[in-house]
Amino acid sequence: MLKHGGRLLEAVHKYQIPVSDWLDLSTGINPNGYPVPKIPNAVWLRLPDNLDGLIDVAQHYYQCNSLLAVAGSQAAIQALPQLRKASVVGFITPSYAEHAYAWQKAGHSIVSLSATEIDLHINQLDCLVLVNPNNPSACQFSKDQCFSWLEVLQKKNGWLIVDEAFIDSMPELSLSSYAPLKGLIILRSIGKFFGLAGIRAGFVLAEADILEQLNELLGPWTLSNPTRFVTACALQNKQWQDEMRVQLRHNSGRLARLLTDYQLVPIGSTPLFQWAVVENAEEIHYLLAKQAVLTRFFVQPTSLRFGLPADEAGWAHLTTALEAISSC
Repeated sequence: MLKHGGRLLEAVHKYQIPVSDWLDLSTGINPNGYPVPKIPNAVWLRLPDNLDGLIDVAQHYYQCNSLLAVAGSQAAIQALPQLRKASVVGFITPSYAEHAYAWQKAGHSIVSLSATEIDLHINQLDCLVLVNPNNPSACQFSKDQCFSWLEVLQKKNGWLIVDEAFIDSMPELSLSSYAPLKGLIILRSIGKFFGLAGIRAGFVLAEADILEQLNELLGPWTLSNPTRFVTACALQNKQWQDEMRVQLRHNSGRLARLLTDYQLVPIGSTPLFQWAVVENAEEIHYLLAKQAVLTRFFVQPTSLRFGLPADEAGWAHLTTALEAISSC
């Protein structure tokens, strides 16, 4: 099983620092997520009902009528490879490693590519998997690029899978309103922008036959009733969404400036995280952890991803930690 950010209790044990003292910047999840409303008692007492209005709300938010609710995009990532015969599947590196892991585990052939190599290899692929914007590099793929690759894949009944987990804060990049299109599969998450990773909710946007196969594979009640209720509330609150996009852009710029002040110049950024490639990333990761700041360390290339502090106390904690390690 692959490791991810957010392993705070593991860090608590390793560094013997109380959990309350930590600043966790390791996930890229909005630290000021959607405020969960009071959940009516009846929601806890009934089985999930597909006619509860969630799908209508999601169709409006994503501007797409062909979608399926899933238990976080991770559920779809694990299931989609089981819907195809042996295929040659391209992936960008570095990126969210669960994609390649799931396809390889299902017996497909894996091709690792840099973003600039896609055009060169697209004719050799049956499927192409993109994370847009990419995690952790924040590389962005334009709509024209995606549609040109999709056109090639469509000729061989291939798939273009676009994981838009981080796109809610920059919705102008999204392909959601173009779905469904032959061979186009879009994954959306409630965990990142909405900060609701704990409820495990997401959506797959695709052609009806793909959604039917995926639904059959995943089985009934993929989302709990409370999850459905909270997700519907979050997707309908346009005022919160608009205000949050402004706040995240401001805080991400602030984080970039702070890191730059301490020679950790980001080379990739989204409104939810900053990515810095530095030779001694592992050492910096360790030194920050000793200051109770948890970051996400990547081996190849050796780099660090920083999420956003939640409040002024968090900003002060990060600044103090960066100051401390700069003198080491």
